[in-house]
Parts: sequence; structure tokens; C-alpha cells
Amino acid sequence: MASSTFSGDETAPFFGFLGAAAALVFSCMGAAYGTAKSGVGVASMGVMRPELVMKSIVPVVMAGVLGIYGLIIAVIISTGINPKAKPYYLFDGYAHLSSGLACGLAGLAAGMAIGIVGDAGVRANAQQPKLFVGMILILIFAEALALYGLIVGIILSSRAGQSRAD
Repeated sequence: MASSTFSGDETAPFFGFLGAAAALVFSCMGAAYGTAKSGVGVASMGVMRPELVMKSIVPVVMAGVLGIYGLIIAVIISTGINPKAKPYYLFDGYAHLSSGLACGLAGLAAGMAIGIVGDAGVRANAQQPKLFVGMILILIFAEALALYGLIVGIILSSRAGQSRAD
């Protein structure tokens, strides 16, 4: 028998919390991959040109930002789930799930792109310094992919709570 203090669909919070977890987990996976792959390139390049190590740390920093995007969406989603204060329906749960997946999977894709470009870019920069600006531009476009996921995630999570006129 359902509790009389709960309003909305009883399984809906599961999908909402799954969205929050997906945002954080997938974004952090992208951040970890980007950091590890770029870090290997920085370490390899540092053997040949140690004076360029600090300049070549840019891909590692950009990869780390991806985890923050997932954290932002996870906090937005989790603060929007309070079924005892306001009815929480399946529409809301699905909105939060799609929000988390949009941000998380965009962060994962961006992390893979940043890792691959960062690894090859810092190695190439060690041999030809004129490639630095090109590498930075490619990294910015890869980071933009995650930013698009963050923006869509915010828009989707804002749709939660609009399923029925209360």
C-alpha cells in the first residue's frame, strides 16, 4: 500500500536520480580519459622538451573541466527531486534522466576528443611550436561539445515540473 505522504509516481525518482548519476559518472569518465591520455602525451613530450611542460598542460586542464559540467547537472537534478514537497511524476523523472544523459554522454565524447587531440597535439608541439595555436583551437571545439551537452541538460532539467498543472 502506498504511503499517504507521497505524491506523484513512486518510481519516478529512480529515473531522476539515475539521470544525476549518469551526468556525473559519464562526465567524469570523459574527464579521466582526457586527463590520462593527454597526461601521457605531456610526459612523453617532457622528456624531449622539458621547458614546454607547463605550456602543454592545457589539454589536461580542459579535460578536468568536463567533470565540473557533470557535477553542475547532477546538483541541479538532485535538488529538483523532492516528492514529499511537490509531486514528482514520470515526466519529471524522464526529463531529469535525459538531462543527465545529454550532459554525461557529451562530456564523455568531449573527453575522448580532448584526450586524443591533447596527446597528439603536445607531442607535435614539441617538434613544431607553430602548431600550438591550432591545437588550442581544436581543443576549444572539443570542449564546446561538452558545453552543448551542459546547455541542453539545463534546458531539459528545467522542463521537469511542467508535466501537469498543479
